[in-house]
Amino acid sequence: MIAEDDTLAGYVAMHGRPPAFEGSDGRAYSVGVFSDDDPQPDGRYGASLLFLRWSETSAPDGHLESDYLAWDRDPSAAEAAVNRLSLLEVKQMLDRLIARRAAGPAT
Repeated sequence: MIAEDDTLAGYVAMHGRPPAFEGSDGRAYSVGVFSDDDPQPDGRYGASLLFLRWSETSAPDGHLESDYLAWDRDPSAAEAAVNRLSLLEVKQMLDRLIARRAAGPAT
C-alpha cells in the first residue's frame, strides 16, 4: 500500500513543498514537474521532471531534466500523470540522469 505522501503530488500536498533528495553524486536536489508551453505538432503537451541542484550555500547551481514522461492534450493532465510517480521512481530517475551526465555526451 502506498502512503499518502509516497507520490510526488502526495508529498507536496502533505508537506507544502517539493521533496528533496540526495543524488548519487552526493549533492542535494529538489524536484518539480513542468510541461511544455506549446503543444507538439500532434496537439499533445509533454510533461517532465526538473531537478534543481543546490550548493552548500543553499543557492541553486545547476539542474537536470528528464525526458518527457507523460503526454496529453491538456498540459495539466500530463503534469498530473507525472505527479503520480512514486518518490522511489523519482529518486531512481534522478540517479539515472546523474549517471547519464557523468557518462558525458553520446558519440
